Amino acid sequence: MKIILPGGSGQVGTILARHFHARGDEVVVLSRRAGCSAKWRTIVWDAASRGPWTREIDGADVVINLVGRSVNCRYNAANRREILSSRIDSTRAVGEAIGQASHPPRLWLQSSTATIYAHRFDAPNDEVSGIIGGAEPDIPDTWKFSIDVAQAWERELEAAATPHTRKVAMRSAMVMSPDKGGIFDTLATLARRGLGGNAAGGRQYVSWVHEHDFTRAIDFLIAHESLAGPVNTCSPHPLPYSTFMRELRRAMGVRIGLPATKLMLEVGAIFMRTETELVLKSRRVVPGRLLAAGFGFTQPDWANAAKELVTRWRQSRAQ
Repeated sequence: MKIILPGGSGQVGTILARHFHARGDEVVVLSRRAGCSAKWRTIVWDAASRGPWTREIDGADVVINLVGRSVNCRYNAANRREILSSRIDSTRAVGEAIGQASHPPRLWLQSSTATIYAHRFDAPNDEVSGIIGGAEPDIPDTWKFSIDVAQAWERELEAAATPHTRKVAMRSAMVMSPDKGGIFDTLATLARRGLGGNAAGGRQYVSWVHEHDFTRAIDFLIAHESLAGPVNTCSPHPLPYSTFMRELRRAMGVRIGLPATKLMLEVGAIFMRTETELVLKSRRVVPGRLLAAGFGFTQPDWANAAKELVTRWRQSRAQ
């Protein structure tokens, strides 16, 4: 197959490019910078307008659009504009290229986010009965902004005129891999330093997915033509932050994890130039449609997944 990965130079894109390349597929990454990897081709684009890159779309089998400015920042006016425009402009550009292709790809997998669901503790969110966020009482403006962005992102996908291409909005949780600079690397480093304790009580749920199950879910979506629209790509077992970090500390062999109050997190977020939403929002999301379609997870439980990830994380740093 020929796989096109707009925004494929980031952590998730590298995971997918590595996966497809290893099995012999042709991988083309669309990136703002050249030379991301010697193993697959990289085409430079501006992630907003048509150009020579559109020739790669014509005749491709699958497009997986992962473009989106990182949300690991302060949500000031300038960053909000970039977060929104990077997602909307790239989705529109990809949709136009697919719509005008003589031989359009049969599948367009569009990145979305599990953050689209409401902050809740009472029940998990699946694609059918899950509650879209934004109407919760007293939620911070920054949380509502994230939900507004996610909804606008999916509306742009839905509006794209691509009658011959199946479209899937991947509402993905955090993808856990031992790669340097990824979310697991950050969490493991915190735990190793004794800082991986409860955050604001630790009741908030964490949704996650092991990298191997993530790539397997992508393969499953490619193969199962009945799946279209929103699909949650996450482990079937989200768990409270306190339990999540306890199991990570156990896998790391770390006995102590210093807790942090909500105020401490808010002050720390200012100095780290990020937002507390990334830690405080309860993301209790489950993969209803994948499970109903028969997908089986190899790493459904965090305790075992954490052990496997820690082993590879340590091996990669010993090399």
